[in-house]
Amino acid sequence: MPINTSKELYVKMLSDVRQRTEHMTKIYQELSGVVQDPNIKEALESRVFLQDKILSSLDRCFKLMGEKPVALSGRLHDVFAEDFKRELAEIQGPAAKALFVLVKANQLMHLRIAEYVALIAMSDVTGHFGVGVLLESCLADKVAFVERTRRLIRQTIESKHALKLAA
Repeated sequence: MPINTSKELYVKMLSDVRQRTEHMTKIYQELSGVVQDPNIKEALESRVFLQDKILSSLDRCFKLMGEKPVALSGRLHDVFAEDFKRELAEIQGPAAKALFVLVKANQLMHLRIAEYVALIAMSDVTGHFGVGVLLESCLADKVAFVERTRRLIRQTIESKHALKLAA
Protein backbone atom coordinates (compact mmCIF):
# COMPACT_ATOMS: atom_id res chain seq x y z
CA MET A 1 0.00 0.00 0.00
CA PRO A 2 1.65 3.25 -1.09
CA ILE A 3 1.54 5.98 1.54
CA ASN A 4 1.32 9.54 0.26
CA THR A 5 0.14 11.57 3.24
CA SER A 6 0.76 11.72 6.97
CA LYS A 7 -2.89 10.73 7.53
CA GLU A 8 -2.39 7.56 5.47
CA LEU A 9 0.70 6.79 7.55
CA TYR A 10 -1.27 7.42 10.72
CA VAL A 11 -4.08 5.06 9.64
CA LYS A 12 -1.55 2.41 8.61
CA MET A 13 0.31 2.64 11.92
CA LEU A 14 -2.94 2.48 13.88
CA SER A 15 -4.00 -0.49 11.75
CA ASP A 16 -0.67 -2.17 12.54
CA VAL A 17 -1.26 -1.67 16.26
CA ARG A 18 -4.79 -3.02 16.04
CA GLN A 19 -3.74 -6.08 14.05
CA ARG A 20 -0.85 -6.78 16.42
CA THR A 21 -3.19 -6.45 19.38
CA GLU A 22 -5.32 -9.22 17.91
CA HIS A 23 -2.22 -11.33 17.25
CA MET A 24 -0.83 -10.65 20.72
CA THR A 25 -4.01 -12.01 22.23
CA LYS A 26 -3.29 -15.29 20.46
CA ILE A 27 0.34 -15.27 21.56
CA TYR A 28 -0.58 -14.64 25.20
CA GLN A 29 -3.08 -17.50 25.00
CA GLU A 30 -0.34 -19.76 23.63
CA LEU A 31 2.13 -18.62 26.29
CA SER A 32 -0.32 -19.22 29.12
CA GLY A 33 -0.90 -22.71 27.76
CA VAL A 34 2.75 -23.74 28.08
CA VAL A 35 3.67 -22.09 31.37
CA GLN A 36 3.60 -24.24 34.49
CA ASP A 37 3.97 -21.47 37.08
CA PRO A 38 0.46 -20.49 38.28
CA ASN A 39 1.45 -16.85 38.92
CA ILE A 40 2.79 -16.38 35.41
CA LYS A 41 -0.17 -18.24 33.93
CA GLU A 42 -2.60 -15.98 35.79
CA ALA A 43 -0.74 -12.86 34.64
CA LEU A 44 -0.85 -13.96 31.01
CA GLU A 45 -4.53 -14.85 31.23
CA SER A 46 -5.22 -11.40 32.67
CA ARG A 47 -3.29 -9.92 29.78
CA VAL A 48 -5.62 -11.72 27.36
CA PHE A 49 -8.63 -10.29 29.19
CA LEU A 50 -7.26 -6.74 28.92
CA GLN A 51 -6.63 -7.10 25.19
CA ASP A 52 -10.40 -6.83 24.61
CA LYS A 53 -10.41 -3.41 26.27
CA ILE A 54 -7.54 -2.28 24.09
CA LEU A 55 -9.21 -3.55 20.92
CA SER A 56 -12.36 -1.63 21.84
CA SER A 57 -10.31 1.52 22.38
CA LEU A 58 -8.56 1.11 19.04
CA ASP A 59 -11.87 0.55 17.27
CA ARG A 60 -13.14 3.76 18.88
CA CYS A 61 -10.04 5.58 17.57
CA PHE A 62 -10.91 4.58 14.02
CA LYS A 63 -14.51 5.66 14.55
CA LEU A 64 -13.43 9.08 15.86
CA MET A 65 -11.16 9.52 12.85
CA GLY A 66 -13.85 8.40 10.40
CA GLU A 67 -11.54 5.66 9.11
CA LYS A 68 -11.41 1.88 8.96
CA PRO A 69 -8.36 -0.31 9.61
CA VAL A 70 -6.41 -1.23 6.49
CA ALA A 71 -5.39 -4.82 5.72
CA LEU A 72 -1.77 -5.69 6.47
CA SER A 73 0.46 -8.74 6.01
CA GLY A 74 1.29 -9.52 9.65
CA ARG A 75 4.62 -11.13 8.74
CA LEU A 76 6.41 -9.80 11.86
CA HIS A 77 4.01 -11.74 14.08
CA ASP A 78 4.58 -14.95 12.11
CA VAL A 79 8.37 -14.67 12.37
CA PHE A 80 8.21 -13.98 16.09
CA ALA A 81 5.84 -16.89 16.72
CA GLU A 82 7.99 -19.31 14.72
CA ASP A 83 11.18 -18.26 16.51
CA PHE A 84 9.47 -18.31 19.89
CA LYS A 85 8.16 -21.87 19.43
CA ARG A 86 11.51 -23.12 18.15
CA GLU A 87 13.47 -21.54 21.00
CA LEU A 88 10.96 -22.60 23.66
CA ALA A 89 11.12 -26.23 22.46
CA GLU A 90 14.88 -26.20 23.12
CA ILE A 91 14.44 -25.20 26.77
CA GLN A 92 14.00 -28.17 29.10
CA GLY A 93 13.58 -26.85 32.64
CA PRO A 94 10.22 -25.43 33.79
CA ALA A 95 11.86 -22.46 35.55
CA ALA A 96 13.90 -21.66 32.45
CA LYS A 97 10.77 -21.92 30.27
CA ALA A 98 8.88 -19.58 32.60
CA LEU A 99 11.71 -17.05 32.53
CA PHE A 100 11.98 -17.27 28.73
CA VAL A 101 8.24 -16.65 28.32
CA LEU A 102 8.38 -13.61 30.61
CA VAL A 103 11.40 -12.13 28.85
CA LYS A 104 9.79 -12.56 25.41
CA ALA A 105 6.51 -11.05 26.60
CA ASN A 106 8.39 -8.04 27.98
CA GLN A 107 10.38 -7.68 24.77
CA LEU A 108 7.21 -7.54 22.70
CA MET A 109 5.60 -5.03 25.04
CA HIS A 110 8.50 -2.61 24.66
CA LEU A 111 7.95 -2.63 20.90
CA ARG A 112 4.25 -1.86 21.45
CA ILE A 113 5.10 1.01 23.80
CA ALA A 114 7.23 2.64 21.11
CA GLU A 115 4.36 2.39 18.63
CA TYR A 116 1.92 4.00 21.05
CA VAL A 117 4.30 6.86 21.80
CA ALA A 118 4.55 7.65 18.08
CA LEU A 119 0.79 7.37 17.55
CA ILE A 120 0.04 9.66 20.49
CA ALA A 121 2.36 12.28 19.06
CA MET A 122 0.66 11.94 15.67
CA SER A 123 -2.75 12.30 17.34
CA ASP A 124 -1.68 15.59 18.87
CA VAL A 125 -0.24 16.89 15.60
CA THR A 126 -3.32 15.91 13.58
CA GLY A 127 -5.75 17.35 16.12
CA HIS A 128 -7.32 14.01 17.07
CA PHE A 129 -7.22 14.71 20.79
CA GLY A 130 -9.89 12.13 21.66
CA VAL A 131 -7.85 9.51 19.85
CA GLY A 132 -4.81 10.66 21.83
CA VAL A 133 -6.70 10.15 25.10
CA LEU A 134 -7.65 6.60 24.11
CA LEU A 135 -4.11 5.81 23.01
CA GLU A 136 -2.69 7.22 26.26
CA SER A 137 -4.96 4.82 28.11
CA CYS A 138 -3.66 1.91 26.03
CA LEU A 139 -0.08 3.07 26.62
CA ALA A 140 -0.63 3.17 30.38
CA ASP A 141 -1.84 -0.40 30.21
CA LYS A 142 1.31 -1.44 28.34
CA VAL A 143 3.60 0.34 30.82
CA ALA A 144 1.80 -1.35 33.74
CA PHE A 145 2.26 -4.72 32.04
CA VAL A 146 5.99 -4.12 31.62
CA GLU A 147 6.35 -3.21 35.29
CA ARG A 148 4.36 -6.23 36.42
CA THR A 149 6.35 -8.51 34.12
CA ARG A 150 9.61 -7.07 35.44
CA ARG A 151 8.54 -8.02 38.96
CA LEU A 152 7.54 -11.51 37.83
CA ILE A 153 10.94 -11.96 36.16
CA ARG A 154 12.65 -10.97 39.38
CA GLN A 155 10.44 -13.27 41.47
CA THR A 156 11.06 -16.15 39.08
CA ILE A 157 14.80 -15.69 39.33
CA GLU A 158 14.69 -15.41 43.12
CA SER A 159 12.25 -18.26 43.77
CA LYS A 160 13.21 -21.78 44.80
CA HIS A 161 12.35 -22.86 41.24
CA ALA A 162 14.76 -20.39 39.72
CA LEU A 163 17.57 -21.20 37.35
CA LYS A 164 20.85 -22.01 38.98
CA LEU A 165 23.49 -20.47 36.79
CA ALA A 166 26.66 -22.48 36.37
CA ALA A 167 29.80 -20.59 37.28
